[in-house]
Amino acid sequence: MKAISMKSELGIGRAFLAALAVLAMLSATSWAADDKDQSDIDKRIDNAAHVLNEIMATPEKAIPDKIMSGAKCIAVIPSMVKIAIGFGGNHGKGVATCRTANGWSAVAPITITGGSWGLQLGGQAIDLVMIITNEQGMQHLLSSKFKVGADASAAAGPVGRDAAAGTDWKMNAEILTYSRARGVFAGIDLSGSAISQDKDETRVLYGKMVSFQDILSGQVPPPSSANPFLEAVGKYSVQSNNPQQ
Repeated sequence: MKAISMKSELGIGRAFLAALAVLAMLSATSWAADDKDQSDIDKRIDNAAHVLNEIMATPEKAIPDKIMSGAKCIAVIPSMVKIAIGFGGNHGKGVATCRTANGWSAVAPITITGGSWGLQLGGQAIDLVMIITNEQGMQHLLSSKFKVGADASAAAGPVGRDAAAGTDWKMNAEILTYSRARGVFAGIDLSGSAISQDKDETRVLYGKMVSFQDILSGQVPPPSSANPFLEAVGKYSVQSNNPQQ
């Protein structure tokens, strides 16, 4: 009976150790997933800064200084995938920041999804920059989800850092868009595309769920990983002493 009892105890012990091993593996897998998510959002922030720096590096093809200095919010979606086989579609992830009384807000992870019908064939990755030009457009962004065209009007923005002062640069649009494929500016129709908060990556970036309103209104301090993007935005969006530009 004693031998049977010892065998039973050994069996229980082995089962307990096996359970601990499984829990350790699951915990390690969970941490690895968290690390991957963190590196993904950090990489996306770095890529967004890189896109903005590249676009602004060529004066004759850059976003006009007047538009950058008058921007209410700036969003960058690096490598948005645009696929068209019978009908068009796009999906991408990026980050946005809005101007506050104390400078630019912390970054808010965003997603854009949508499409347009038409006889098309092809696919490409597109870098997209969206400039929110006025208070109404900013309020749409702060709402955490809106549709381009239905809720907020959009138009392709003019290029050239030294755009003529007489140019109607706001073009009566709440959002000015700049898209490029393989380094060359290319037009894209965002009508019907939905822009919303990326809640999963918001949790990863801030350690908890934080609302768009709190992030973009300056209520949340930016994480250190956001510095490259915020530095790029600040560099190109300096306002002149003339508020009526």
